[in-house]
Formats: sequence, structure tokens, C-alpha cells
Amino acid sequence: MSKMIKGHSARVNLTEWLSYLENIHAVEIDLGLKRIAQVAEKLNIAFPNATVITVAGTNGKGTTCAFLENAFLAQNLTCSVYSSPHIERFNERLRINRCEVTDDALVSAFDTIESARGDISLTYYEYTTLAALLVLMAEQPDVIILEVGLGGRLDATNIIDADVAVVTTIDLDHQAYLGDTREAIGFEKAGIMRAHKMAVVGDTNPPKSLAAHADNILAKAYFREQHFTAKSTNNNSTWSWSSDKNNFSALSACHIPQDNVATAMMVLELLTDKLTLSLDSQFINEIIAQTKVAGRMEKFSLDCDVILDVGHNPQAARYLATQLQKLNYPKVHAVLGMLSDKDVANTVVALLPEVTQWYIGTLNVPRGCAANKIVEQMQIDPSKVNCFDNVSQAFRMAKQNAKATDLVLVFGSFFTVAEIRRLLV
Repeated sequence: MSKMIKGHSARVNLTEWLSYLENIHAVEIDLGLKRIAQVAEKLNIAFPNATVITVAGTNGKGTTCAFLENAFLAQNLTCSVYSSPHIERFNERLRINRCEVTDDALVSAFDTIESARGDISLTYYEYTTLAALLVLMAEQPDVIILEVGLGGRLDATNIIDADVAVVTTIDLDHQAYLGDTREAIGFEKAGIMRAHKMAVVGDTNPPKSLAAHADNILAKAYFREQHFTAKSTNNNSTWSWSSDKNNFSALSACHIPQDNVATAMMVLELLTDKLTLSLDSQFINEIIAQTKVAGRMEKFSLDCDVILDVGHNPQAARYLATQLQKLNYPKVHAVLGMLSDKDVANTVVALLPEVTQWYIGTLNVPRGCAANKIVEQMQIDPSKVNCFDNVSQAFRMAKQNAKATDLVLVFGSFFTVAEIRRLLV
């Protein structure tokens, strides 16, 4: 197969390409921009006419991107979103006007990259990022939204200069690559900012390193609680958003985290003049109503309610815990599968008071953590834990034990959600 691809065959399908890309670089994650920048220069990748928004953050990237996407499309702008990882199909990683990229477009882009890269080795993610950028050059959307894969400063998406850099939240995750403090991680995420360009920070308590970097490069940075605020009213049934320029009141409850909507709204305000946007409370509520994202507090009503969430780090788990408290189910049956390089103990601990019974499944993927290894890191009564060979078995047992009034919560990884979502959709 690899010989066929290296021969630049015009008839290689997407499945074969992706299999090839999984094995062409020595390691899965290899941060740095030198290799991809060299190939991008050969491909003449540039977006002089598009407004580019790059979104980084520990959590909240996907939902922030989705809200922005819906807002731009509702204002008759063409809009694309590049994100990762996918849940079910690779094509989910690039959508243009809400339509997933076609196999043919990706295969054509991969063939072009293979011809151009010469002896330069690229990771799977670098290769697929270049492919997305090639497709976007052909499509020329008004707005390009790039979701950072890991960190920011050295992420492949950072070869493109953003008109607006967005940092949603900063917390501990991917410490082996980004550092083991919020200050170190904040600096890495601040790397997507550009001199004299706009930046929006949604974290309510950002590390000093992030603000310092923005100052050092003279970025036009807008911080939550300094330049824009979001406040809940009426027993959390509505909320308001305000900045120096706007005040939107009586905003509806959100399907996605309200904090991410608040961050996205600051981006919209900053681009109002450039993109001729019209913003008011009614419009914002319309976008709130339509913005739901697969795998983010995604609810299914079967014999009992099932919620899928890709949360896989301590900050995401803390958010999940607050949502479960609001939902107030009599019993919560949690199905958990995680990767071995994640902080299992500190992710699980936030949910211990909310979960009645745990169903731990082994993730049978590279870096997947065995169920018994997860349990070893949980400070919990053994009678509340069940172990399974995979998360599908764990889910079936949780569903069998749950009553109609109970909740089955599935979380811990994109891979966990993907495996269970295939059973539901």
C-alpha cells in the first residue's frame, strides 16, 4: 500500500491514505512547526482574503468553534471549521458551511502533499492539517476557524496567522508536552497570538504568563472579567453579557457551556465592523438555541437518559459534576474509559460524590488504559466499581442496571464517546 501511495497513485481511497499516514512518522505526537512550515511554503498556503480565528484552550474549544460557526453562517457568511479529533468519521475534522469535506477532496490534497514534501517527515496530524488547509485554499470561505489540536505555540495550526486568537480555558492536561503548571501551559497556548492582532481570553483566572506574552508582543488582548462579563440571573434561567460596547440581557440557557458562549460573543463583537455583523439579544438567543455539539453533554432518551461527554481531564470533570448536580438524577451510572497518559485520579475525584455506580471499560486503542489500571487510581469503595474488557460491555451493563429515572453518563475520552455513540445513532 505504501508503495502505491509513494508512487502518487491518483486512485488511493481515504481509508488507505489514513492507514498510511498513521505509520509514516516515528512518533504520534512531535510538536514543532519547522517541518510543516517547510511543506506549507512549498504548497504556497496562504489566506489573504479570509478572516482566520484560531481557538486554543484546555477545554471548550469545540463548542466555542461551533457557536462562532453558527453565528457567521446565520449572517450569510461562508464559514469553515477545522477541528480534531473526530468522533465517528475522519471527514468530521473539516466542515465547510456545515458540510463535511469529501473523501475525494482529501485524497486529492493528500496526493498533492505527498508530491511536495520530498524527504520531509510529517506526523499524521501535520499531514491532515496541511490537507485541510489545501482544501480551504480551493474553497475560499469568508471565515476560517482553526481549532488547536495540542497546546498552541507548536501546534500545526499555528503556521497560519490568526486575525483573532482565542484561548478558552487553561488547566492541567497533556503535561508531558505542555508543562505541569498553569503558567507553563498558559504560555504555550498564548503562542497562537500575533503582534498587534486581536486576542480573546475566556478563562476567568488566566495565568500571568498568558497576559505577559500578550503584552510582550503588543497583542490587542481582551480578557474575561476585564473587558467582557457574563452573569447569571433569575435562578440561572437567563443570563446577561456585557462589554464596553454592548449589553445583551435575557439570554437563554445554553446547551453548551455558557462560558464558551460568552467567549465567542466577544469574538463576534470584535469582528462586527470587519464582517458587517448585526448583533442583538434575539440573534444571540437564536444561535444559543441551535448550538448543540456531538459528544458535549449530548443527551439521548432511551429506556433511561444517556449523556455522552468527551471530558477527559480534571477541569472537564469538575464542569460535569456541576451539571449533574443541576440535573439531580436519583442515581447516576458512569461508564468510563480513558487514555493511559491522562490524569485519571484527579479527573475521577470530582465526580465521586455524584456517581452511584462505576462501569470501567478498557479502551482498546493506542495509549488506551486497561480498566483495572483505572480502578487502581480511583479512591473508591470496590463494591461501586465494575470492570469490563471494553466500554461497550460496560455501557450495556450500566443500561441494564439503570432504572427509567436514572442517568447513564459516558465520558473519559473521545474514543469512549465514539464507541458508545455508534450504538446509539
